[in-house]
Amino acid sequence: MTVRLGLIGYGAIGKHVEAAGLENIELVSVLVRRPRAEGLLTHEPDRFFAHKFDAVAECAGHDAVRVHGQRVLESGADLLVTSVGAFTDTTLFDRLLAAATANGQRLILPSAGIGALDILSSAAVGGLESVTVTVRKDPSAWKGTIAETLVDLDSLTAPHTVFDGPVREGAKLYPQNVNISAAAALAGIGLDRTRVVIVADPGITTHIVELEAKGTFGRFTFMEDVAVSEENRKTGKLVAMAMVKSVRQLASTLVVAA
Repeated sequence: MTVRLGLIGYGAIGKHVEAAGLENIELVSVLVRRPRAEGLLTHEPDRFFAHKFDAVAECAGHDAVRVHGQRVLESGADLLVTSVGAFTDTTLFDRLLAAATANGQRLILPSAGIGALDILSSAAVGGLESVTVTVRKDPSAWKGTIAETLVDLDSLTAPHTVFDGPVREGAKLYPQNVNISAAAALAGIGLDRTRVVIVADPGITTHIVELEAKGTFGRFTFMEDVAVSEENRKTGKLVAMAMVKSVRQLASTLVVAA
C-alpha cells in the first residue's frame, strides 16, 4: 500500500519528512506560505488541493490548521496536526472533528515533541486526578513571544517562570513553543484541567519537558532533554524525528506505540 502524502509547511519539520524518503509514502505536494513554485512546492492552495491525498501533515502553525484543516478532511484525506495548540479554540476543534466524522477521515494528533502520551491516554481510561507539564527552554527560544513583555530575556541569570496555569491559556499565549502541552492535555484530562508551567532558563541549551500525572492507576513522571533544531530554536530536533515516525506508520505493516 502506498500512501499519497501532502505537507503543509516546509520548515524544520516538513523538510525532514521529505528528506526521510519513507517506504510506501509518496510525497505528492507541499503547500508553503510564501510564493514559490519549484518541484513539489506551491503557495497556491487550489493547486495543492487539486491533488488527491490519503493524508496531509500540517507542519506550519496554528493559522494553517485554522485555514486549511477542514478543507483537508473534506477532500477525503486524514489530517495529522503538529500545531495541537490551535485546538485551544474549542470551536475549531469541534469543527474539524465534525468534518472528519462527516467524511470518514481521521484527525490525528502525533506525539511529535513529547513522549509518554501512550501512558497518559491509557491512564485517562481509568481516571486521572492531575497532570502537569513543565516546559523549560533557554531565553532565546522565547524571543518574539509575550515573555519579552514580562522579563528582560537577555539579562536573565536564573530560571524565570513566564506562565503557570491551564494549558488552554498557555498554549494560546505561546503558540510556537508549547504545542506539546496541548497534546498532553487532549490525551489526558483536557485543556482546562491540565497545568502547564513555562520557564525561561538561562542555564540550559536544550529543551527540557517534564510531565507528571496522578490518578487511579498510581503516579508517573516523564522527562525529556532534547537538542534544539538548527532551523528553529523554538522547537526540538525530536519533533521532526517523531513526525517522520508518525508518517511512516501510515503505511507500515508494523505499528508500535499507536
